[in-house]
Amino acid sequence: MMLKFKNFIKKHLNLQMFPASWICLLIIIISVPCILYLPEKYAYENSILENLQLLVIGFGIYFALRAKYNKTFFKFVTLILGILFLREINCGRTLFFPVPDRPNCFYSWKEIKYGWLAHPLYGIYIAWTGIYFFWKKLYINLFTYVKQLKFPAWNCLFLLIGMIIGWISEHKFENIVLEEIAELLFYTALVGIIYLYSQKQDFNLKE
Repeated sequence: MMLKFKNFIKKHLNLQMFPASWICLLIIIISVPCILYLPEKYAYENSILENLQLLVIGFGIYFALRAKYNKTFFKFVTLILGILFLREINCGRTLFFPVPDRPNCFYSWKEIKYGWLAHPLYGIYIAWTGIYFFWKKLYINLFTYVKQLKFPAWNCLFLLIGMIIGWISEHKFENIVLEEIAELLFYTALVGIIYLYSQKQDFNLKE
């Protein structure tokens, strides 16, 4: 059993700490004083934490568009990241339609001219992303690749931690600073993984 476990690690897990892994670790370390002392306004829409998230997603889009390997799959990844980017800015509502003199408050789509179009257009974009996945038969490649891949263990762990803490902070603690830091951790780990698989030969998903 121990031998099988060691063989599994050797074949499928890369235990190296990559640059994104160190950034994730730093985020976790500074999250404690941030949660204790950082005012909530730093986690509002268009705040420093939100803008850092958008910056990280932007790097992910850049890496996916400039993929050296498995370019078709990373076009799909670009579409997914686009969904995440639009989600963070609420399809532009939080950028362009703030309520004057009311911090972190924004007009609803029904209060905005032609705002009713936002959700249908966003839905069409999400639907197209799904169609692209099946049209290009990426699910076949995905199942094949999973059997061969080496996974960056620390990045995957930080990704999972970000997901779990984000869910807990949103549904249990309702701590907006913790929630936004968890999302930043998730996005950083995700983009770190995207970088490795799109740019590094050792993690190459061959066509």
